[in-house]
This record gives sequence, structure tokens and C-alpha cells, in this order.
Amino acid sequence: MSLVALPFYQKRHRHFDQSYRNIQTRYLLDEYAAKKRTSSQSSAQTSSSQRAPSPPSPGGLTCRLCARRLSPAPEQEQHESERRYQSLVASYGEARRQRFLRELAEMEGNVHEARLQAREKLDRHAVEQVVGGAVAPAGRVAAGPRGTDTEGPRDIASSVRHSGKPDGDPPQRVLAIPGAGGKRARDQDETLRPWETGVGGGNQGSARASVLPRGEPAPVTILGRPSVGDPDLVVTSFGGSGSRGLLLTGVCPGGATDLSRAAHSGLGASPCLVSPRASFDDTATYSAVATNAHGQVSTHAAVVVKRFRGDEEPLRSVGLPIGLPLSSVVPYTHFDVQFLEKFGVTFRREGETVTLKCTLLVTPDLKRVQPRAEWYRDDVLLTESQWTKMFFGEGQASLSFSHLNKDDEGLYTLRIVSRGGVSDHSAFLFVRDADPLVTGAPGAPMDVRCQDANRDYVIVTWKPPNTTTEGPVIGYFVDRCEVGTDSWVQCNDAPVKVCRYPVTGLREGCSYTFRVRAVNSAGVSRPSRSSDAVAALDPVDLGRLQAVHLEGDKEIVIYQDDLEGDVQIPGPPTNVHASEISRTYVVLSWDPPVPRGKEPLMYFVEKSMVGSGSWQRVNAQVGVRSPRYAVFDLAEGKPYVFRVLSANKHGLSEPSEITPPIQAQDTVAAPSAPGRVFASRDTKTSVVVRWDRPRQDEDLLGYYVDCCVAGSNIWEPCNHKPIGYNRFVVHGLTPGEQYIFRVKAVNAVGTSENSQESDVIKVQAPLTAPSHPYGVTLLNCDGHSMTLGWKVPRFSGGAPILGYFVDKREAHHQNWHEVNSAPVRERVLKVEDLTEGSLYEFKIAASNVVGVGQPSDPSELFKCEAWTAPEPGPAYDLTFCEVRDSSLVLLWKAPVYTGGSPVSGYLVDYQEGDSGEWVTANEAATANRYLKVCDLHQGCTYVFRVRAVNASGVGKPSPASEPVLLEARPGTKEVSVGVDEQGDIYLSFDCPEVTDASHFTWCKSYEELADDEKFRVETTGDHSKLYFKHPDKADLGTYSVSVSDTDGVSSSFVLDEKELERLMALSNEIKNPIIPLKSELAYEIFDKGQVRFWLQAEHLSPDASYRFIINDREVPDSETHRIKCDKSTGIIEMVMDRFTIENEGTYTVQIHDGKAKNQSSLVLIGDAFKAVLDEAEFQRKEFLRKQGPHFAEYLHWDVTEECEVRLVCKVANTRKDTVFKWLKDDVLYETESLPDLDRGVCELLIPKLSKKDHGEYKATLKDERGQDLTVLEIGGKVYDDMILAMSRVCGASASPLKILCTPEGIRLQCFLKYYSEAMKANWYHKDAKIASSEHMRAGGSEEMAWLQICEPTEKDKGKYTFEIFDGKENHQRSLDLSGAAFDEALAEFQQLKSLATVSHLSRFCVPDRGKVVGGLPDVVTIMEGKTLNLTCTVCGDPAPEVTWFKNDRDIELGEHFSVQVQQAKHVSVTIKGVTAEDSGKYSLSVKNKYGGEKIDVTVSVYKLGEETPAPGPPRLAPPQRLPAAE
Repeated sequence: MSLVALPFYQKRHRHFDQSYRNIQTRYLLDEYAAKKRTSSQSSAQTSSSQRAPSPPSPGGLTCRLCARRLSPAPEQEQHESERRYQSLVASYGEARRQRFLRELAEMEGNVHEARLQAREKLDRHAVEQVVGGAVAPAGRVAAGPRGTDTEGPRDIASSVRHSGKPDGDPPQRVLAIPGAGGKRARDQDETLRPWETGVGGGNQGSARASVLPRGEPAPVTILGRPSVGDPDLVVTSFGGSGSRGLLLTGVCPGGATDLSRAAHSGLGASPCLVSPRASFDDTATYSAVATNAHGQVSTHAAVVVKRFRGDEEPLRSVGLPIGLPLSSVVPYTHFDVQFLEKFGVTFRREGETVTLKCTLLVTPDLKRVQPRAEWYRDDVLLTESQWTKMFFGEGQASLSFSHLNKDDEGLYTLRIVSRGGVSDHSAFLFVRDADPLVTGAPGAPMDVRCQDANRDYVIVTWKPPNTTTEGPVIGYFVDRCEVGTDSWVQCNDAPVKVCRYPVTGLREGCSYTFRVRAVNSAGVSRPSRSSDAVAALDPVDLGRLQAVHLEGDKEIVIYQDDLEGDVQIPGPPTNVHASEISRTYVVLSWDPPVPRGKEPLMYFVEKSMVGSGSWQRVNAQVGVRSPRYAVFDLAEGKPYVFRVLSANKHGLSEPSEITPPIQAQDTVAAPSAPGRVFASRDTKTSVVVRWDRPRQDEDLLGYYVDCCVAGSNIWEPCNHKPIGYNRFVVHGLTPGEQYIFRVKAVNAVGTSENSQESDVIKVQAPLTAPSHPYGVTLLNCDGHSMTLGWKVPRFSGGAPILGYFVDKREAHHQNWHEVNSAPVRERVLKVEDLTEGSLYEFKIAASNVVGVGQPSDPSELFKCEAWTAPEPGPAYDLTFCEVRDSSLVLLWKAPVYTGGSPVSGYLVDYQEGDSGEWVTANEAATANRYLKVCDLHQGCTYVFRVRAVNASGVGKPSPASEPVLLEARPGTKEVSVGVDEQGDIYLSFDCPEVTDASHFTWCKSYEELADDEKFRVETTGDHSKLYFKHPDKADLGTYSVSVSDTDGVSSSFVLDEKELERLMALSNEIKNPIIPLKSELAYEIFDKGQVRFWLQAEHLSPDASYRFIINDREVPDSETHRIKCDKSTGIIEMVMDRFTIENEGTYTVQIHDGKAKNQSSLVLIGDAFKAVLDEAEFQRKEFLRKQGPHFAEYLHWDVTEECEVRLVCKVANTRKDTVFKWLKDDVLYETESLPDLDRGVCELLIPKLSKKDHGEYKATLKDERGQDLTVLEIGGKVYDDMILAMSRVCGASASPLKILCTPEGIRLQCFLKYYSEAMKANWYHKDAKIASSEHMRAGGSEEMAWLQICEPTEKDKGKYTFEIFDGKENHQRSLDLSGAAFDEALAEFQQLKSLATVSHLSRFCVPDRGKVVGGLPDVVTIMEGKTLNLTCTVCGDPAPEVTWFKNDRDIELGEHFSVQVQQAKHVSVTIKGVTAEDSGKYSLSVKNKYGGEKIDVTVSVYKLGEETPAPGPPRLAPPQRLPAAE
């Protein structure tokens, strides 16, 4: 087994080689090996010279070293020479090795010391966390030298680490309280002594803590975590007499629970907390609660688990290889870091998520060795928490927020730290308020912190929100929540006005989190982010712990109180003073008494108003356990003195010394407003705001910055968390917009008044010097001078370029010489006084108001020799515009040297990418100095050159242009054309990328326009227009615009003849406008006979004018001609009160509105005028008539459902004394009742209309105001129309045809509501109209129409139809008189005829039983609300008795049901106002002493709107014969 320790990288890799070693290490190893080889060789030579040489074995092999030993002397001399040389080399290498080893040893010492210091700092930090109640998270507390072996925090008292193997007996610490058990628990303080301990151990180690409860009866003890519910902890409680104990066991990573390792200390039975496999997750604050019949008490202990030291790499200081651990966090390697993608300024809202991410290129890329990534917010190092997660690896670093709060707002910086230095990137994260729960409520407070935590109180501080857009904050509510629960409790009843509040009433040993809510007049804000957890513990108790070493590796931790002897009553507290004073409370602090005794202490605070002479105990009910107390309810403006008393179970101490007078008042006032505010340009979307600090800047929390768009007076917050410096970069502004800013200071009392507003500033990029020109070209040379040309800088720096400076130097010379001392504005310069044949190079710099920019790169060497070629020189200043996806426009300038003849045209060549092949874009030379090159490939790069042509040929090509990418810029805008409100034609172009130095250049045919007589250019901000003053066909062509100081923004527009004609037509409409009319001039007549003439325009401005003209004469506004205009609606009207014969003629309205005008005319002559005049006169008379009682509707008629003619008129404006009369033929027509004039309707019913009702009917109204008359004459056409209307009602309600047999023949009957011979009724037999004759006679009565068939024969068989015509349609009822129906009717007729005697010829029936000879229908269908009448003819001798039934029950007669019997043979039943309840079976019983018949009829009632049941074929109800009466 090799004794050489493997380096760390070989331990962790199964496959390793020398590539892990750096160059210096490999060099030292080579030197070390060379020295070893030299030493071995020299020792071998010495030993061989002392021994006699032995001959080699004859048959054996001789090694190379032996062969050299047996070689002749020259070889030995050569070897000796080489040995001396190697010895010198080894000595030199040994010196370097020793120096390197010393450096390594010093480095190891430094690293070891750094690790010790870091460990001590971590331990101290862990103690502070435990004291403050913050339980260390599971796993690691802070990053150490190795990511997986990070050491946890130390314990509170001292560190106990086991030096053996992790699997051996772990270190133990037992806290024992001296004393005997069995004492009665008279109060809670006796039951249990408080304890604290800390345990060190690795993930494989175990930890134990114990407590000794005392009391009678024996208390039951429960041990556990008070604030964290841990499912991996098993708690066992022991109680009662005998051995007692409590076991809490941690579950090891493997899942096994070791209960066998529970141990009890030798100090007596005590509950123990044992964790056999302690891990970082067991770091927490534990509590023990002992309970018996007399009370309950609890105590707490903080347990901190540390990493076992055996897990560390050993620190060796023994030569090479070195066993130093190389951490993946602390880099000792040089890295080159480049940011490929960076996070920018980010805007988010509370409650959202966001990830700040950078993509990195780290060189070299080592998997196990990486630089360190650190995240900072406002220069404060961040660590992972429940709100933030960090990631570094795989070429990126990210910081993720799961739930943003305003606490997260700030400047975030990512720093990549390595041996080579620090690479960083910063950007601001803005977090604005979430939507409030109540409209107008303020934003949530932020940065809630806990200070001065003690057993029963803690001071909570926070920062106020920015209330730029909400009402001012009037106070705050503080809420607390015990860790492990979700229950929030409000701490203060009334809002506290300052951002600081002492919370009392905490439960000792418990951990709490706090949050704050702001209040204003609108409501309460959302709660702030909760604070870090803080434990209600007194940190002073830690100083009273002492460790007593026992035998072995055990210790006992006890309080210093146990060494103070039997102190009974404690001494008074000392150093009582006010640690904090505010207007609402005073916080008192003091030092515990010395000595204090073993028993638990509590304190009582007393106050006294100065001059009162009396003391009042502040906390009379509950004692204070901490040497801190907040006193509330102090009278404002009154001084107080305070004193404190100590107490334990033995009694009260003497009072402490009295404090000096203390008055409750705000010691910190609201800050004054900041001073002057300055705003300066930063970027296109940001502004730098600076301000002078306020005069009163004590205890400032920071500043809030507000911004407002100039002229809007609407202020918005720029930051939502106070910034602590007087400079702030406001991001997210609108480019080109003007803003003003103001600042207010913030402290715990609130915010200051707003500062003075800054000057208005426009958001745009800052001014800088221009970039360098480029493309220096030789344009001509005459042997003594050179003409140079160059291209304008790509960026002017935000200001116009004022000129250029040219420097020259001769080849092989070092110094540059100034060509021009004053700047030249043109980009062509002739350099004089040159030496012919010499070589020169030039560089050019541009200048603006900021200064002179960087010079261009030196040009190529130009030789000063005269140009004499007949061909032209090169074109120059090649530029591009209108670069699109497949085309561009190339511009250039004409050569300065034209050769032997003028230039006649140009050829354009281009080359795609690196193809090396030049392609000519135009086959024929173009005379223009521009060319649009099309059909190029999108996304490809091209270079161009131009060759001038003259009569001698093609000249030399211009220098190749810079490469151009064929791709349209995102958001590319084009030139638009239009006509403005004045009718001027213009071309318009917008450029959002414009800067202060940008200039819009308009060209025609790509030549700058200089004709002020034909064009006018107006430019405002990023918008420019080219106006045509006098457009004509000479203006046709291509117009282009380019914007300087941008990345080639340009566009063009081709104005052709068709487009120009359209624009000129539109311009003419605008310059000579016509007011559009919604309606032409019209008239209407009012009810008083007034005539209104009016028209309506589409739109009228307030300055519009108008006039009315009648018969070529303007009519002014007067009492007879009232003229007015409503310009909001565009209505112009004239009202004439009296329209007479003199008003005939032409009416015209003329309107003028600015340049627009219109008119409309109306001609009223002849019949048109007469019609208007008559209508106006009629309306005037009608108006006069309606001043007294009058008829609103004149007399008219209609027909009711009962077939009665009703005369109706409506009256209005009646009074009680108004008299109404009906007249017929000027004779008063008497009616049963007078009409009710209040109803406004008067009716006159004419039943059973006939010719006797002919005449003139009048209705009159009369009172003292006047009278009115309405007339209706019944006769002629009116009478005929009434008959037709009655026919319509009767036809619709006609019953089916019925058969009635008589001695004369067969009679067909149709019952109607009313029948008159004036009705157009006809009978048909087999569709042939029946003419009245002796054989067939038609007739009727008021209730029915009939057809009498006398002496019927077989020929009379067939279908019979009764038809009644109502003027529009025919109403028909049919009956098929054939077959059995005819046979039965014929038989009955013959029977009646044979039984008839001479004495009874006039009778219709023979003396016999009661019968129904005119049958009823078997089914009747009727609509609800109508009147039903069922009629039949009966006979019998003697006269039969007739009875009606409904559903086999007697019908109760009344207004609803009525029965009539006429002439002892016609029987009818009438049902008025039929309802659904009237549906059913109706029966007619006819009976005398010889017998009788019973007929059933089914009545079906349907509602209005329902589908009318389809009528079936008419059938007679079959009679049922009744027996004769006995």
C-alpha cells in the first residue's frame, strides 16, 4: 500500500490522470523525479566502486545499467560529466522546489486560519439566530469551503465534538439541576427549572438533553418542538410515581428509529430528549411542559446540530501532492467570464413571479471547479429563502422570486467571482403595489423587522408605503402569528402613527412572525410580507450559562445562579433608563440584580407623575420576566419618573433608583423636504434624478421619487420602496415625452412635504461626441494635391455634426500633421502641397457641440501621382436606403475626376456574401445617381460597387461598400400621402427612432429638394410632412425621405398621374367644401295651423351663419317669422303662425360655415301651395274646436260578437255640465242609460239591424265653452257594409246543418246569431245553386236560415250547402243528405204525412210520446268568453215536459244558464260567458205520459290563442228512448 496521500481530485475520480495538475505542479514533479534519479545513480556508483566487479553470468542477461558499469573508461568519464551537469540542474531545481514548498506551506496556513475564522463566525451567527428565535433551516446554515460538507452553527455554550469515528459513541451533554424530587409544586415556578443546551454532532451522530421536573403529585412532562411540527420525531411521555422520563428520538436517514439509546443521567430520574441519529433537520428550539394538579410550567432549549469534523478533508503540510480541498464555491482558478444574455430593467406587480437570468460563457469550463456566483440587492448579499431561489450552472445564473413584494424592489447585481477578478451586471427590479382590496386604500408597508426581542415583547419596525396616488396614511395595524399556525392576531386596537411599535403579551419560548397593514381614509391596505421568525427569549440568559466538565467526555451545563449561594430575596435592578421614547409609549430597560438567586425572577414597574408624590404600579397583574418593558397610556406633555422592583417567590426587592423625569414625546420629527431636484438625460427611456438632501435628515429611511408628464398634473410613483441615496435612475419613461420630477423624504414618523418640482426634461439619449467617419477614398490627384472623400459617421452623438478635421502623414513617418485647422463642413477636401511620387495616409475626425470624436482608422496609402486616364474616376460615398427584405436603393456621388469626356452613366455591381463573384445589376448604364436593386435574397449579405461610364469606356470601380444585410427593420414605416383640412396635398413620414440631432431630408428622384416655391417641409418631433404648394403634372415622380442619426431609416413614395388626380379632386372638395345636409328644406304643419319650414345639416360649427329667403327677399327673425338654429344638431327652422294666400312662392335657406356653404329651396305654387294652405286652415280650425268639448274620434261603427251594430265615438275636454245627446233623423234617440263622459267613449247599440234602422245618426256635445257634432248616416253603402260585417260574425258562428222532418217534407236548418234577408246567403245542392221554387223553398227567421224540400224524392239525395258571403270570404255549412240519413228522414216524413189529419194539418207533430224532431249536434266546440245557444224542436201529445242536465245533474238556472220554451215546441238553452268549467256533457230530456227521448251533447271550450279544434262532419245527436210514465 502506497504511503503517498492522493490529492483530492484523485479521491473523487476513479479514472484520473496527470491532466488534473497545473503546469507548475507538473514542473515540480519533474524536478523532484530528476533529483531522485540523480541521487539513486550517484549512490549506485559509490557502492559499485567499493565492490570488486564480478563477471557477468555467461548465459544471463545484462541490464543496461550493468552494461554501462562494465563499459570502458571513456564511457565512465562521459557519464560522470553528465552526472555533474544533472547535479547542477537538480540543485537549481531543489532551490525552486523548496521556495515553492514554503509558499505552499504559507498558503496552507492562511487557508487553515481563514477556515477557522469562518467557522467561528458561523458559530457566532448560529448563536445569534438561536437567541433571536430563528431556527436554522434543515441542512446548511451558510456556505463553507465545500458545498456538501458545510458546517452547521455551533452550540450555545461550547462545542463538543467527538474525535472518533462517526459510528462510535456520540458526544453527550446532559443538563442536570441539583436538588431532590418529591417536593410539592406550590406554584408554577417550583415545578420546573428552565434549561438550555446545545449539542454538536454530525449527520450520523446523536444528541441528548434532559430536564428534571419536581413537584407533588409527580408532574407529567411532555417534550417537543413548540413551533415546528416534525413527523420524524417520536415523543414519549412518562409520568406518575417511580421512574419518569420523556424520550424524543430522531429518525435517521435510513428510516430506522433507535429507541434503545435512550439514556438517563446519573443525577436522578429525569425526562430525556435523545436523538440517536442527529441531523441538521433537528436544529430547533425545543420546549418541555410539566403539568400536575396544581399547575403547569414550561421551559425551552435551543439545540444546534453541527457537521462532524471527521467529514473534513485533512490539512496536510507534507510535500507534494497537497491534500487541500478545492471548493466549488471559493475559486482559486482564473476564469474568463463573458455575459452573453443579461437581464434588464424589470417591472412587475406584487404577487407575481419573476426570474432574473444571465447566460454566461465561462472559460475554462471545468465541471468540478466553477467561479462563485453572488447576488446582491442594493449592495447587500442575498441568500436563498422561501421567497428566492438561486441557480448557477449549465452556463447560466438565475434568481427566481416565487411571490414578489415591494421588499424585493431594488438594484440587483450578479457578481461572478474568480481568481481572475469580478465580472458583474446590474439592473433594477421595480415592484409596484398590487390592486388594493378597497379602492383608494394605500399600498402595503414593507421591510418589517424585529428588534430587541425578549421573553414577552419585541419591537417591530417597518417602512411606510408611497402614497402618491392615494390618500395619506393615518396609521398602521401590527399583526402577529405564532410560528406553526395560520392565525393572525392584531396587536394594537388603534392605528399607530409611527413606523415602530413594541408588541407585548408574547408567550415565552414561542417564535412569532409579524406583518403590518397601513390605514387611510379609504380603508386598510393589503398586509406586508411577514417578518423573519423571532423567538420570545431573553439573550441575557446566555451569559449566565456555565459548563462543568465531568469524567470522560461529558459536561454539565448549569446557570451561574447555582453558584451564588442561598440568595433569598433578590436585590433591586440597576441602571434603569429609557431606551426608547415616543409620543405614545416609553421603553424602560434595566440590568438584573446581582446576585439574583436561584429562583426565577420577575419585575414590577412603577410610574409617578412628577409632582404627584404617588406611585402607580404599571404591571400589577402580570410580572415582567425580561429587563425590558414598554409603558403605554402616558399623559401627553406630562413628565414621569419610573422605578423597578425585582421579585421571586420569596418576596419583593427594594425599589431601584428613580429615573430622571421622562416625558412621552416624539424624539424624531418628520423630515424636511429635500432640496433642489435636478433631472438629466440618461437613455431613451430613463432619466437620472438628483436632489439635495433635506436639512433635517436624521433617521431617514430613504426617499420616494414621483414623476408627472408635463402639463398633465397627474403624478405617478417612480419607486415603491425608499431608496437610501440622493440619486435615482427613473426607468420606463416614454421616449420623447416631457416629464417633471419631485422627491419626498421618509423616516419612521412619515413622509416629508414634496420638494420643489424639477425643470421639464425631455426623455432622450444623452449627447456624446460623434463616432468616427469611415470610407476614406481618393477621388482625384494632379501630382501636387489629392482630393479626398469620406462617409458621414454612423452616429452623430445626438447633436448635428459641425465639421471635420483631417490629418495626414507620409509613409514610414510617425507623426501626424494637421491638414485643416478649422473644421470643414463638406465631406470632400483637396489636400495641397504634397510631394509627387510620395505615399500618404489620412485619418478624419468629426466634431459636434460636445467635442471632437475619435478619428477614423488610417486610410490606405495613396500615391501622389497625376491621373491621366481617359476613363472616369471612381464614384464615391455609396450609401443605402430603403433596405427591405428583397430590395434596396443604392445612392452614390459622381466622380470628381471625369476623364477625357463627361460621365454618361453608371453600372452597379454586387456580390453576395463571400462568393467572390461580381454581378452587374443593370445591363444598361443608368444616368441617375441612384438605383433600386430588386430580386435579392432575404437574410443574405451583399456588398456593392459603382463604375462610371463615359465615351472612353468604363472607369475604375468605386471602393466596395460596407456589407448590408437584406432584412427589413421591425416596425418599418412607409411614406403616406394625404390631404389636410386646408386642402393641401402632403407626404408624411413618422420615425420613432428620431433623436435631437436627427434631420429629415426630403428628395425627389433622390436629389434633395431646394425649390421653396413648390414645396414646404414641416417637421415636428418624430413627424415630418412635405407639402405641395401648387401641385401639377410636373410634380410626378419618386419622392424619398431619410432620417439622419438613425440606423438607416428611410422610405419613398411614387406619385403617379392617377394618384395625383385623386388627391387634387379631394383637395378641391376640401378647399371648396359643401355643407352636407341630412335633409333638404321641408315643411310640416302644427296642430294650431302653424307652418314650419326646416332643414338639417350634417354638422355646423359655432361660427356657421344662415338666412331664409322668400321670393328673393330675405326674411328676418320676427313675430310672424320665428327663425332659429340648433348648431349642435344642425337644424335650421322658420315657423309662420298664420299661413295665408299671400305666402305662395319659393322658399330658400342659405348656409355658410367657414369655407363651406350650401343652400336648399322649396317651391310652393299652385296645387302644392293650396294643399298646404287647406291643411293649415283645417289644423287651425281643429285647434279652435278642441278648445271646448269635442269629439276626439268621430262617430264610427263596428259589429259586436253578438252581431249587434255599435256606434262609437270618443269625446274629450268635457266637464260635468257637458251635455251629450244621440239623435236619429234629428229626433232625440232615447237610450236606456246616459253615456259616461269620464270614460271618453260613447256607444249606441243597434240590435238586429234592418232597413227600418236606416237614417242619419248624430252625436252632440255642448256646454258653455262651445259645442261639437259628429254625424253618421246608415244607408246605402254604409248599410251594406254593416250587413257584410254582420255576415262575417254570423258566418263564423253558424251551426252545422240540421234535419227537421215535417208533414210537408224535409227541412234543412242552420242556426245563426242573426239572420236577415239582406245578407248574401245561398243554398247549394250538389254544388249547384238552388233557386227558390215550389219544390224547394229557402227562407229564414232572425235566428236561423232554412231550406224546405217539399215532397222529397230520390232525386233530392246529395250534398246540401248553406253559404253566406261577408264581402271577403264565404262561410259554408254542408250536410250529406243521402244514404241512411235520407232514408230515415224520408221515412219520418212519410210517417208524419200519413198520421196527419185534416184537423191537425197545421201541427208539426202527432199526439204521441215526447220526441225531439229537430236534432241537436253531438259535439259543440266554442271559444272561452263566447255565448253558447243550443236549440231544438220537440213534439208530443200531450205536450212533453222538457228538462236540461249537465253531467247527468240538473242545471241551476240563472244569469249564466237560461232555458226558453217557445210555442211548446222550440226549446233552447243559453250559456253566457262560456268558461272552461262549462265543458262537459249536456242532456235534453223530453217526456210525456206516453214516453219520451233523451239526447246528449258534448260541449268543448277552448281558450283564446289556442289552436281551434278541427270540426268534424256534422252529426245529429242520436236520441235515447225513454219509457212511458206508469
